[in-house]
Amino acid sequence: MKEEEVNRCQIQEWYPKFKSVSIRTLIHELPESFVEYLTDDSGPFLLPVSISNEDALPNRIHNPEEEEDYQVSEGSGDEAEPSVPPSFPELELKVKESIETLGGAVFPKLNWSAPKDSAWISTSGTLCCTTFSEIALLLRSSDSLIHDLCHAYDSCSDKTMSRPPSFFLALRKWYPSLRPEMEFRCFVRGQQLVGVSQREVTTFYPVLLEKKNDLELLIEEFFNDNVRLKFESEDYTFDVYVTKDERVKVLDFNPWGAFTLPLLFTWEELEQTSRGGDLDFRIVESQCAVRPGLKTAVPYDYLDTSPGSGWDQFLRNADEELQQQMKSPGAGA
Repeated sequence: MKEEEVNRCQIQEWYPKFKSVSIRTLIHELPESFVEYLTDDSGPFLLPVSISNEDALPNRIHNPEEEEDYQVSEGSGDEAEPSVPPSFPELELKVKESIETLGGAVFPKLNWSAPKDSAWISTSGTLCCTTFSEIALLLRSSDSLIHDLCHAYDSCSDKTMSRPPSFFLALRKWYPSLRPEMEFRCFVRGQQLVGVSQREVTTFYPVLLEKKNDLELLIEEFFNDNVRLKFESEDYTFDVYVTKDERVKVLDFNPWGAFTLPLLFTWEELEQTSRGGDLDFRIVESQCAVRPGLKTAVPYDYLDTSPGSGWDQFLRNADEELQQQMKSPGAGA
């Protein structure tokens, strides 16, 4: 993988070319002070002071008695200066204007990634944000964004830098009616569409069995008409969403291999695909074929998945049970 291939997958690079076939998005370059705020783990967890007095957690209960426990009285011997929350007024105003332009609700992402792992901390349990404070809370709480901020080029054979020169905040219009079963990951090798996988692999959706052939034709036609000649890389993946009226929308681009999940494939399978072969379209075709996932709604750091841990044993048992089900005569029937 080359640096230029990773760079092409940044949303500020690909979105202008695919704007007409994607979901509405407004992009802001982030000031370096905000990037430093996201990466700074030397002090307490502080949200920026909002110039609009917005609260990312409006329903939290303030207990004055508990808050007094954390106050240091004069003469206590602890002379540490209290941490001052940061403030980003110019960025907040731009974000507020964009949220209003996009209908009042958005979901955020940086150059490559969205803070999906921190959705648990939001009041809605999703990435839906209506204020700058909510966006800051999701970004600051996310571990997955550390990839964008510090490790985006770790898998590059020609690595010359650890981070891009600039970071961008993409605000994407929030659609509450999106159906997870209609999102797909497409795999392109040698500029040929070789594989398509259901994106949400932890659930069996019977409707996909009925529409599999139609969906395959729709996505393959969309690739040939709108993507193949526009995206410059030879090997890459892209995610699409199919609407109720059978329009296909580009959601994202990702590099081939490395940190990109192959979902219902393995990278070994995809690497062995032959040029000019048939498109392999994969969906979860029965309840037995569901790929177990960690939908725990808590931070990854709270899970002990080391060998011998409870989660390690759970995953081993789930995998063994899945293999037994797949070998049974009625599997996939």
